[in-house]
Amino acid sequence: MPELPEVEVVRRGLARWVAGRTVAEVQVLHPRAVRRQPGGAADFAARLTGRTLGEAQRRGKYLWVPLDSGFSMVGHLGMSGQLLVQDPSVPDETHLRVRLRFTDGAGELRFVDQRTFGGLAVEEAEPEDPEATPVSIAHIARDPLDPRFDDAAFISSLRAKRTTVKRALLDQTLISGVGNIYADESLWRAKLHHERPTATLTRPQAALLLQHAREVMSAALAVGGTSFDSLYVNVNGESGYFSRDLDAYGREGEPCRRCGTPIRRVAWMNRSSYFCPRCQRAPRIR
Repeated sequence: MPELPEVEVVRRGLARWVAGRTVAEVQVLHPRAVRRQPGGAADFAARLTGRTLGEAQRRGKYLWVPLDSGFSMVGHLGMSGQLLVQDPSVPDETHLRVRLRFTDGAGELRFVDQRTFGGLAVEEAEPEDPEATPVSIAHIARDPLDPRFDDAAFISSLRAKRTTVKRALLDQTLISGVGNIYADESLWRAKLHHERPTATLTRPQAALLLQHAREVMSAALAVGGTSFDSLYVNVNGESGYFSRDLDAYGREGEPCRRCGTPIRRVAWMNRSSYFCPRCQRAPRIR
């Protein structure tokens, strides 16, 4: 699933190619793509047609594009969603789900989703929110790249939780945008095992983990995110290249870049966790 760097790359593309344009026509080609829209496909199309799009925003892994109506088009990419800006002459993608055409006749916006876990909807903003955050996203925490992210509050909340550190990093109400890939990378950099209880972290350890999470996602963002296959691309259909720089995730059996010990992979919450068994010692079970 695309995580913060990948979604931010898409957001920047939307801000560049879509902001300020007026929607001329909306086609919903698969109902699951707008399943979160209370009125279905017809309501989704009616709320977008004739509206001018603002600059795309992001909270964690969610995107939204403000409309001149006071509503916003909210999107989540799910496992395989893509928002592509394509010339109208380009043939439709196999898994094209939604198409937005614009009054200027230039590049159209296409939502492509092979597995149909993602989706789009037009929503109201949270009342009295100066940032006009859509209602469905208001509960999502800020992410480490957000200028308004509160480091001290995060560190205190992390240490107060009664869980393990990787579970906490994936809790989008505590810190958003971190998924399986960047959790493993951050923990490797911080030399912490994924099953380390959060209550045992010192403040300096928690602060260092946050620092590494911020650094690894910034580095991924700089090279367009992480692409393991063709399912994640930016709005121009280009892949990211951070997979070349991963230290833990996807490197089972390869030597740790710190100590040379083979990286291990274990099953974890219907996912996989990658770690160095020497650098990231497992906690003792009492």
